[in-house]
Amino acid sequence: KVALVSGLRSGASPRIVAAGALALMFTAGHEVHAQPVGAAYPSKAVRVIVPSAPGGGSDIIARLIGQQLASNLRQTFLVDNRPGAANIVGTELVAKAQPDGYTLIMGSAGSHSVNTALYPKLPYDALKDFAPISLVTTAPNILIVHPSLPVKSVKDLVALAKAKPGELTFGSGGNGSTAHLSGELFRVLAGANLVHVPFKGAPAAAIGVMTGEISMGILNLPPTLPHVRSGKLKALGVSTAKRSAAVPEIPTIAEGGLPGYEASTWYAVLAPAGTPNDIITRLNSELVKGLRSDDMKKRIAAEGGDIVGSTPEELTAVIKRDIEKWTKVVAASGAKAN
Repeated sequence: KVALVSGLRSGASPRIVAAGALALMFTAGHEVHAQPVGAAYPSKAVRVIVPSAPGGGSDIIARLIGQQLASNLRQTFLVDNRPGAANIVGTELVAKAQPDGYTLIMGSAGSHSVNTALYPKLPYDALKDFAPISLVTTAPNILIVHPSLPVKSVKDLVALAKAKPGELTFGSGGNGSTAHLSGELFRVLAGANLVHVPFKGAPAAAIGVMTGEISMGILNLPPTLPHVRSGKLKALGVSTAKRSAAVPEIPTIAEGGLPGYEASTWYAVLAPAGTPNDIITRLNSELVKGLRSDDMKKRIAAEGGDIVGSTPEELTAVIKRDIEKWTKVVAASGAKAN
């Protein structure tokens, strides 16, 4: 408009001026659209929702990668714990958040795979309502008991459970957690009558084992490992098919006396579905780059995790695979959400 008025005052032909103004408008519009949304991202603080209590595996990993992303992108990444209903409260919050890249979730096998298998009706769809960014790390669960329990191996524990049906209890961070279904898988394969006791978060379940309130737990390794190393908990096995690099001295549960046992958890970053692709691409690039740094490798290894760093497509495949696996465990064990 300014160009048109100025042109007329200078005596130029209105037709020529109009054509020039149109070209100017097209050029300006072209420049705006050519600028990727992700190029200016993030321009404000980013919230990373952790749908579980502070101190758990998701919380620990979220804070580690939050620090890394904040350093790389020079913007605040605020960890926001929203526990409740077996990760459902926080996960639903992200599923319904504005897809602008400023609300992310530290998802897990529990929030995205186990819940889908365990709950007939969820207020979110683990696949359709999220835009995967990257699988961050995998970690075994670890079978722990109170040091006073008269067992030295998984084989001993299975024998004790069979000798005292209904007397041994296993704890978890809540119904629908990976620890819950890891315990159910143990119960099915052992042919033992174990009673599930849900707690509000994995740290609380670990304390329950330490105090003798419950007999055992197959809990996330990161928050549990310090208590094993201090001697407050006795570790009998890790849940993965192979021994963990973090605790190579501890045999797998299968090695210890329960052949065929395998279960693990994972942590991943996702955004609400519809988040611009260039933002997803930038976050994926920064996450993978950060995970490959020597500092992150050391810090995550110290927490008992194995760094991954994946494409969004690879993360989708992991979620689908785990949904299928845990659906079978739920069917075999008869596990219920409540």
